[in-house]
Amino acid sequence: MIPLRRDRNFTLLLSGRVISSAGDHIQDFAFLLLVLAMTGSSGQSGFVLGLNTASYLLFGLVAGALADRWDRRRTMIWCELGRAALAGGVALALWLDRLTLPHLYAVAALAGVLTTLFEAAGTAALPSIVGPDRLTRALGVTQGALNTLRVGGASIAALVHELGRTAPFVVNAVSFVASAAALRLMRAPFQDERPAAAPAGRVTAEIREGVGWLWRQPVIRLFALVQTGDNLRYGAGYLVIVTLAQGVGATSVQIGLIFSGAAVGALAGSLLAERAARRFPLGAIAVTMLWVEALLFPLYAVAPGPLALGLVAAAESVIAPICAVAITTHRLTVTPEPLRGRTSAAVQTLTMGALSIGTMLGGAMIAALGPRATTLALGGWLVLLALFATTNRHLRTAAP
Repeated sequence: MIPLRRDRNFTLLLSGRVISSAGDHIQDFAFLLLVLAMTGSSGQSGFVLGLNTASYLLFGLVAGALADRWDRRRTMIWCELGRAALAGGVALALWLDRLTLPHLYAVAALAGVLTTLFEAAGTAALPSIVGPDRLTRALGVTQGALNTLRVGGASIAALVHELGRTAPFVVNAVSFVASAAALRLMRAPFQDERPAAAPAGRVTAEIREGVGWLWRQPVIRLFALVQTGDNLRYGAGYLVIVTLAQGVGATSVQIGLIFSGAAVGALAGSLLAERAARRFPLGAIAVTMLWVEALLFPLYAVAPGPLALGLVAAAESVIAPICAVAITTHRLTVTPEPLRGRTSAAVQTLTMGALSIGTMLGGAMIAALGPRATTLALGGWLVLLALFATTNRHLRTAAP
């Protein structure tokens, strides 16, 4: 079997994914500054970016059904071209000085829909592209590449933004075209065989079939619920860390470095993911992750400065990608190929929904309790999740 690093199809897939993700980092940064300049409201900026999350909640299950119904490679190519057109439209409107806030809202919402469909098709296609024996490694390498991008993503975005208001959107449009070209050059199968067109009225039934199969798998269902609970804390934790950092006098640059520390930790975990996933049982990895998070997260409350916050963020972030790779490998391996899009989208809808709810909940808790008390409360929530995982036989003894 060809080593993954020499696999032309995987190299093309990964290259396109990294290029388009870099473009997304650049455009998200520009969106924040642009909306802030147009409205003077940080809340409006957050709302624009939040529309992307909303697309997972509103469209995720449908996207999964379409990813199982349609030709996945063609679907991914059209999604990239659609996102390129949206980014290019913003650049053109800016150049003509015709950009409006409703235009930005529409772009954010439509881009979120296309991203949701792209992710559902890409996740479902990966086992067919790399094969089951290389799936764990492919997931680990992908996570590692994306986490490497996270380390310098903000700096790259800031540099591109300095080139002019239209530059970030032009760069993003070009990145999506490059990703579409890479997908077009691939020759690997994206599914067992191209599915025959199904009647439009059956989409709801197809969604029920996928969700029903997922619910009947106790191990996958339990891990999905654990990931959902962990994402509730993760969504709230972002605001907690920012507030705590401001409380110890951190500058905006130092806050960015704190999250770069988290990205470095996640990168380290990505590099270890394949070896750990093959060596340790799935249940042991999940239980370990939850206890590590439960023990480390409260340390944010007592960190005396930005450096200490960054060190906690780096340490806490190491094991999450290991767990994510192990869980995703297991789910994609045991899920029948025709259902992969629907089951992946169902899990993503749960986890992204929890992330969104956690963000809103975190803001309310900080306002009511203060950041330190909120940190301890979230630590308590992680202890409960860890105890649940430790005492649940199905989850604790799960193996790949």
